[in-house]
Amino acid sequence: MTLNNLLISNFRLHKNTELNFSDELNYFIGGNGQGKTTILEAIYYLCTTKNLNQNSDTEAVSFGEKEFSLFGKFNELIEYKTRIQFDIESNKKNFFINEKQVTRSASIIGKFPVVSLTPLDHAITQGSPADRRKFVDSIISQLSPAYLEILLEYNKILRQRSALLFQIRERKEKSLIDQLEAWTEILLNNGTEIVKHRMIFAEEFNKIIRENYLKISDQNEIPSLEYNFLNSVSDDDIKKNFNDKLDEYYDDEIIRAQNLVGPHRDEFIFYLNQKELKKYGSQGQHKTFQIALRFSQFFYMFQVIGKKPIFLMDDIFGDLDKNRVKKIGEYLKIVGQAFITLTDLNNNNNIFKSSNDKIIFVNNGHVHYA
Repeated sequence: MTLNNLLISNFRLHKNTELNFSDELNYFIGGNGQGKTTILEAIYYLCTTKNLNQNSDTEAVSFGEKEFSLFGKFNELIEYKTRIQFDIESNKKNFFINEKQVTRSASIIGKFPVVSLTPLDHAITQGSPADRRKFVDSIISQLSPAYLEILLEYNKILRQRSALLFQIRERKEKSLIDQLEAWTEILLNNGTEIVKHRMIFAEEFNKIIRENYLKISDQNEIPSLEYNFLNSVSDDDIKKNFNDKLDEYYDDEIIRAQNLVGPHRDEFIFYLNQKELKKYGSQGQHKTFQIALRFSQFFYMFQVIGKKPIFLMDDIFGDLDKNRVKKIGEYLKIVGQAFITLTDLNNNNNIFKSSNDKIIFVNNGHVHYA
């Protein structure tokens, strides 16, 4: 999968920008606040319908304008022309593929696979369990439409069941208790399927992360990922243990009016040499681990779906030593198409660049090629 062309209109600093890309590496060079990351953000929008930096759609509209539009040409075996438009007044976002409107954004997830490595990734290794669940779910959802549907349904169930727990706490009517039993059974079934997918992912991903970490690190360190749901070791264990825990927390859930048990409270733990990274890792180890996670995501997705995702890399080289920059630059050559932002090309001489790569300078929302 490659992105050949991009048109950006009224999107942050970019009033009217047209870009043609290399099938290999594309470097965006410019100072801070000049519009480099905005280009990555536009690509991410076209791949997912969502904002790369988790901001609102309204914030992405250029100052003084009422809407933004993005247009891209993707090429796999055939060409896909994609377009996304957002209007402030209606607060509505429309997505089109080959001029046919797509009504469900969930149906886009995974169609144009994408991996993003940004400064926000520090949350994956240093943030809350929710950040790690989000990382894992975003990978599996791009690979499995079925998983995405189960996950969306599970989140609806949580909201319904939480509201019901609150009503029971306030009124304790038998009819509400009967409803809770029904919703608990649905929660149990959907949650079990989520856990099954996550267990398979963790086992397969562990093998890939070891290989990728070693390729970008000088250290003789062994990374690993641990995922465990209530000490379950088989599919039968998952459902039984889940059900037992729900029974155990039955009264507490009503008192607190909260869903206290389930995969929405899962934790994924990262280790280096069997030491928990979050507790004992240095800043350099965290940074290397974050980069390794995204390269692992790239190659894991490629392995599962048979096509290379688009790789977005935002300002990742600034805090790395020259040797690590060189290793990552060499590794990028086997990735395929990638989009990389840099503040200064001269200070990144260790990044390998070929004649097929494109260097694009960005200044206040305007671009020109080297």
